[in-house]
Amino acid sequence: MMLRLANRCLSPGGTGGRLSVLIFHRVAAAPDVLLPDELDARQFDRILGWLGRGFQVLPLADALQRLSSGTLAPRAAAITFDDGYLDNHAVALPLLQRHGLTATFFIATDFLDGGMMFNDAIIASIRETQRSALGLEALGLGVLPVSTLEQRRDAVRRVISAVKYLDPAERGRAVQALHRAAGTAPAGDPMMQRRHLADLLSAGMSIGAHTCSHPILSRLADPLALREIRNSKQRLESELGVEVPLFAYPNGKPGTDYTAAHADMVRACGFRGAVSTAPGAARQAGDVFQVPRFLPWDRTGLRFGLRMLLNLRTRVETVS
Repeated sequence: MMLRLANRCLSPGGTGGRLSVLIFHRVAAAPDVLLPDELDARQFDRILGWLGRGFQVLPLADALQRLSSGTLAPRAAAITFDDGYLDNHAVALPLLQRHGLTATFFIATDFLDGGMMFNDAIIASIRETQRSALGLEALGLGVLPVSTLEQRRDAVRRVISAVKYLDPAERGRAVQALHRAAGTAPAGDPMMQRRHLADLLSAGMSIGAHTCSHPILSRLADPLALREIRNSKQRLESELGVEVPLFAYPNGKPGTDYTAAHADMVRACGFRGAVSTAPGAARQAGDVFQVPRFLPWDRTGLRFGLRMLLNLRTRVETVS
């Protein structure tokens, strides 16, 4: 009750409203020993319960429109997912429906109907290797031991960090170098198909764009960045037959992963708003093309509530 009252004081609605937007990626059916910090169904269920009791959860597009007009409800929040993982449909959707909550799913369109993002290919290769060490001199990492679970966890972190900001072609070559070192050829289909997006829409969820191939926009030439932004919107709208009004910047750190020029591109492509991964809560005077998002990973309701309160007071980072 005290946290709820504090939330209302910091997020009173109306012209003083503040919108808390949570970001998720995957929701595993069960805990993953290789990725112990990743969200699983049980924890996501808890988070939805805490949100439902402490906040008024709204569709993101609706919440942003109300925020702009000064009619946002007190204690407003929205739920988002990035990338387009199959478990969003298989695991997260039934839980959202059980709690009577909605979410917006930002889709990287090149991975629909079969595909694997670079980070998932890295995780799968390290998970599947039968070798005790990986020679990754080509990635500047030397030889990484992977004979224990902790060593594999460390290898996942180090390899993803080493390749994340490479340009897409170089990143692809780096992942192939890892596969050769690991003696693996990861396969699978961890992403949604078009029919899954139709299911989400039928269930009252919303779809947003997240580029085509999930590049770091700041590492692309402007014409390529514009194409990634524009084509993802056009493909989703063409295949789903609905407007796609919102965009999510890949990786999403202001000034590092996208610039003011990319925000201008998003606006020029006809989007009505965009989300970053800067922490904080959106306000009426904020930039609707740089809406902040965060995720409190706490394991108890009290810590979750306290972190949500702290986020309401966080200064939002943007680019201009």
